[in-house]
Amino acid sequence: MMTKTTLKPGQKGTKRLMEKYGERLICVHYRYDKQTSRRYTTVELVEEVSDWETPMTRISQPSEFATSRRVAVRVDYWEAELRQQVKTCIWRPRQKLWEMKYKNVIVLGLENRLVGEDEVVPE
Repeated sequence: MMTKTTLKPGQKGTKRLMEKYGERLICVHYRYDKQTSRRYTTVELVEEVSDWETPMTRISQPSEFATSRRVAVRVDYWEAELRQQVKTCIWRPRQKLWEMKYKNVIVLGLENRLVGEDEVVPE
């Protein structure tokens, strides 16, 4: 059996099925069977909608291991208030980076300032 045509809701040939299935209709397939010389009309429907966890959601809720690992964060010199908050962490003057636990990065909201491992020069 081969699929010759796939139509999206609203295209010519889907009107009757749109009335029947409404918002649940995803697409309509017209399949042809050469052996029996028949055409089959099949539909794809949404059966259920539920929440799912994206990879980014999982990252925003890190494991205990992930929160205890040390990461490098860049804080610019003129950001005096933020620098004051991270002064309890380790300063790496050669790299001009602060080293801190990832859980502190989350608490301070510094996720967008994380420095990749390729940018960190070994001590």
